[in-house]
Amino acid sequence: MDYKELLENARKALAPKCRVCRVCNGAACRGELPGSGGKGTGESFVRAYEKLSEVKINMDTIYENRGQDTTARLFGHTFAAPVFAAPISGMSSNYTGYFTETAYNECVVGGTRKAGCSAFTGDGVSADFFEGPLSVVKKAGGMAIPTIKPWDRDTVLEKVQKAQEAGAFAVAMDIDSAGLPILALAGRPGAAKSVEELAEIRRGVKVPFILKGIMTAEGAKKALEAGADAIIVSNHGGRVLDHSRAPVEVLPSIRKAVGDQMTILIDGAIRTGVDVFKVLALGADGALIGRPYVTAAHGGGEEGVALYTNKIIGELADTMKMTGCAVLSDITPDKVDWEK
Repeated sequence: MDYKELLENARKALAPKCRVCRVCNGAACRGELPGSGGKGTGESFVRAYEKLSEVKINMDTIYENRGQDTTARLFGHTFAAPVFAAPISGMSSNYTGYFTETAYNECVVGGTRKAGCSAFTGDGVSADFFEGPLSVVKKAGGMAIPTIKPWDRDTVLEKVQKAQEAGAFAVAMDIDSAGLPILALAGRPGAAKSVEELAEIRRGVKVPFILKGIMTAEGAKKALEAGADAIIVSNHGGRVLDHSRAPVEVLPSIRKAVGDQMTILIDGAIRTGVDVFKVLALGADGALIGRPYVTAAHGGGEEGVALYTNKIIGELADTMKMTGCAVLSDITPDKVDWEK
């Protein structure tokens, strides 16, 4: 299977919910919720893609050639690249029901692991949205990260306990799901959390704790105060707030605000290894990719996910080669510029 065949297969499996556009930029699926689009006008999804496209890379091929090493570490574990599949659920509501929640995560966790990377699993209105994928995490020896919606404290800690029993090497909460329309439509809305509430939850977590949905420097400081070990700069793929800033726009100020006190990951219209290079240069330690993994799974199952992940890793290595970067720490802010 090659990537072109993967895309052709995915178009058939995902129609009519997702068009598998040549450029996954949110323009064709504006406002399609449930579905894969952005909220309201879809501007937040579209802006995330456009702003990342404005970041340009500075080529430099005069340097001592030491090869390219894309390996990265997260919480004591080594990965082939700092690339992770983002948590996605709602296979029937947002997509076609081609996969169950468990089957989708078997593809994504298995495929990313084959390529030497990892995945985040999701949560949702039904218990099987979390517990089905959790069985996949356990089968993978805990080498994936369960993600919990911002439910009430007792529900969150109950799910944390289940994740820890499954051996998960870290646990995440996508606090930006507080504004996710599909949860509200199902009568189970998430809720915002105070620093104190998050700190209390953190005390009940025995593994590294990640907060997803940070979009300001002040928000990053509050996450740090609450005890988070890492944050994910994210606006939930443009699905929770219309006319939001793009994650890549706020990344540099967030890195400046917290320095090296915590790990910073990011998602938001990251599609290629070139995009991964850009966000690393602007301050991220790693990148999450969402919708393209839905495409990869529907187009080729576990094999398709591995193929796409290896494609990303190869593109990252190629970009490092053309910019004089031997290791990830060489990818510094001077390697990119904002287009004016």
